[in-house]
Amino acid sequence: MARSRLVYLVTPYVTITVDYRTGHTELRLADSANEKPLDGAIVNWVPTGPSWGTSEIPAALPAHPPAPLPWRLAAIPAVLTTTAALLGRPRDRTFQRLVRLATVGRALPPATARQARCAIRAVRWAAGPLPLRWACLEQSTAAALLLALTGRRAEWRHGIALDPIRMHCWIAGPDGRPVDEPEETGLYTVTCTPDGPGPDPRGPERSTT
Repeated sequence: MARSRLVYLVTPYVTITVDYRTGHTELRLADSANEKPLDGAIVNWVPTGPSWGTSEIPAALPAHPPAPLPWRLAAIPAVLTTTAALLGRPRDRTFQRLVRLATVGRALPPATARQARCAIRAVRWAAGPLPLRWACLEQSTAAALLLALTGRRAEWRHGIALDPIRMHCWIAGPDGRPVDEPEETGLYTVTCTPDGPGPDPRGPERSTT
């Protein structure tokens, strides 16, 4: 990534800093954030309306048809590689290693929506037996790596939402919409893509649902 690894999400109330080298996140009140220059990529928050601190989240992922067998078999090495990056050392570079894996295919032709969907579902299948933390970062990284192994670019996204402040990773389709994701993924402002930390240079800063 050629750009600075620091991203500043600027809102009317707070400025959120994400260091994509260490994964360190810092929150500062908007007034104090203006006391010194921002020496990284600046992303302007996309207002989404108040949620009053709540949103409906399904207790379980909806059932989807399984990915075709070739995709499931190809997902195994992608999941194992992602697991190795997750458990490797030094531990303070885990986030950096996963982001690098997630963006490794950025120079490849873009994946279709069907390919992205197959990759995500195949990774969910392959990661099912793993006795360790396997959340959105690990899942989206493995799916992006699987697509890269098939010669396709994954539109990997990392973003931040407010009220409350939370982070999420996902794979977007060619139209910018999150693939196999809940509707609330549209609340996240994109802060990193395969092209590096910062706003999405290929489309809106916030994916739509």
